[in-house]
Amino acid sequence: MRLIILILLVLPLGMTAQQYDLLIKGGHLIDPKNNLDAILDVAIKDGSVVRVATNIPMTMAQKTIDATDLYVSPGFVDIHSHNYYGVDPESEYSNGSNALNPDGFTFRSGVTTVVDAGGSGWRNFAHFKEQVIDRSQTRVLAFLNIVGHGMRGGAWEQDLNDMDAEITSMVAKRNKEIVGIKLAHYNGHDWTPVDRAVEAGTLANIPVMIDFGGADPPLSLETLFMEKLRPGDIYTHVFGGGGDRRQAIVDENFKLRPFIFDAQKRGIIYDVGHGGASFFYKNAVPAINQGLRPNTISTDSHGRSILSGMKDMTNVMSKLLNLGMSIQEVIAASTWDAAKVINHEELGHLSEGAEADVTLFRVRQGDFGFMDRTGGEKMSGNQKIEAEMTIRAGKIVWDLNGLAAEEYKP
Repeated sequence: MRLIILILLVLPLGMTAQQYDLLIKGGHLIDPKNNLDAILDVAIKDGSVVRVATNIPMTMAQKTIDATDLYVSPGFVDIHSHNYYGVDPESEYSNGSNALNPDGFTFRSGVTTVVDAGGSGWRNFAHFKEQVIDRSQTRVLAFLNIVGHGMRGGAWEQDLNDMDAEITSMVAKRNKEIVGIKLAHYNGHDWTPVDRAVEAGTLANIPVMIDFGGADPPLSLETLFMEKLRPGDIYTHVFGGGGDRRQAIVDENFKLRPFIFDAQKRGIIYDVGHGGASFFYKNAVPAINQGLRPNTISTDSHGRSILSGMKDMTNVMSKLLNLGMSIQEVIAASTWDAAKVINHEELGHLSEGAEADVTLFRVRQGDFGFMDRTGGEKMSGNQKIEAEMTIRAGKIVWDLNGLAAEEYKP
């Protein structure tokens, strides 16, 4: 009681003790897990969300961010990225130059969590963890490649002898950062790589992400979705394909193939995985118009895709917004739904007690152009998502217009 009286005596008249480190005030909060879609304040203390309510007094926080006219959401979760960057001249995404240092390409687009999609395999995951995961401010998780050497490119990814399901599952079970198994870029009319990836996922009790590669003739999507993959497994590049070597989800008349909705109901996860050449308007527009919604929105960020039609997470989200998804659907597919898919339900929401990964963004109105891929086609749109501020574990890591800064006074 004496301590409380002393504290009250030293506080200025009318001032209360500052209970919060940061207060985000007056923003339009969209939190799909908690069914919140309203003007609400968010208070943060010691890296965690401690209160979500209306009209939290500014005097209770050390710093207040005025979020009027902005949206507030959980930090975006990008489940398909390439972040095992390095200097190996013979490698692409596995300690190679086509992968990206995450911190330079995440926070500026509102992303607080990325999942590296197969850059490392069981042979080099420890190096990836030491070089990238343990040194990044961004939360970095991983799909472990079924290929032991990871995504080195070329012949490395065609080696069936390096696809060991048992060893892959053992490494996955020993490392909490591994959320799934990845198969990518295999070229051949052969189900063996899919079978071994699914076997590893089954042994480790984690999902599999499939980049279907190519085959002549193309392998059947129906067989993949209805026979090979398990509920909870992920088909990335959902709006890709359509050439001579890979089926698209729409047929030659641009109608969704008859099993597409049945597979989604069965539990197959459709992930955007935009990339540099894996998103086609000729597939996405008719699919969305016929009622299909991707379960998750992701970028497939790498050194080439960031310079093409993909650009970044907010650009991909903007495309889906202009193609007919609501802002609520877009945010759900980029936060809570993505967190559930990788079995990390502590992420993707702003429940009291959750780690304070928060994105403040605006939806700009205007005349914008969006390309679907490298050298591809353009569509115009009138809405564009722009990240204003990104907060990772309670710390401001991106502030586009200096919302948290003091005004300069000459």
